[in-house]
Amino acid sequence: MIPLQPPRRLIDVEVDGEAVRVPEGSTVLDACRTAGKDIPTLCYGDTLTPKNACRVCVVEVEGSRTLAPACSRKAEAGMVVGTDTARARHSRKVVLELLASSTDLSTTPMAKEWMADYGADPARFGEEAATVAQPPKVDNDLYVRDYGKCILCYKCVDACGEQWQNSFAISVAGRGFDATISTEFDVALTDSACVYCGNCVEVCPTGALSFKTEFDMRAEGTWDESEQTTTTTICSYCGVGCNLTLHVQDNKIVKVTSPHDNPVTHGNLCIKGRFGYGYV
Repeated sequence: MIPLQPPRRLIDVEVDGEAVRVPEGSTVLDACRTAGKDIPTLCYGDTLTPKNACRVCVVEVEGSRTLAPACSRKAEAGMVVGTDTARARHSRKVVLELLASSTDLSTTPMAKEWMADYGADPARFGEEAATVAQPPKVDNDLYVRDYGKCILCYKCVDACGEQWQNSFAISVAGRGFDATISTEFDVALTDSACVYCGNCVEVCPTGALSFKTEFDMRAEGTWDESEQTTTTTICSYCGVGCNLTLHVQDNKIVKVTSPHDNPVTHGNLCIKGRFGYGYV
């Protein structure tokens, strides 16, 4: 039995001149999506508490001095929101330029389309712009940490920490410009508290964390998502009933994810469910 949530009253919000009705407690992002508006998001995760770190989803709220992060700002009755104003578009453009000039967004879904849409030109900062370029960390056979693609959205830290796994194997090390995601004392993943559930990989929006199979196939030039099929099934290891989504290319499973709307897993799996498919 799944307990029903208590009823919530509906509130009226105006999004780009269109009246939208959403349940009380919804975010501005929820209202925008209800209105059919495509708001770019990077650090937002539908299974995590919003961190509003990347600022790509900012919108203009009437009466507000600053732009508001749509992913975390709660919708209020009578609120007037502008998603495509000149101010919001300019802010998103600059944020995308800063991110793309310092990190590798080549495996970030929709990044290329967003930069084209907003006219972002990361190259305008010049070749000497500071970057976080570094070699990938390959210290196990399950997943790879490529922090040259990391935008410090902290989703992996939240998934590994108190919001889901409670392993606390990774966290933020350093301060300011030296901040980075790291294991304790920067030891190899095999020497850390990691239990290889891969839930950090599930929430990573840029490919900074990726399956070893995907990393190797990309290096070989054989990774092709357009040729992949997905099939959702039940994990065969225990009786919990976790849902698995198998990603198959050339009749081989190349990675495993889990539906975020599943009431059992909410997108999370253990090491067996996410990586134990070699027997198939």
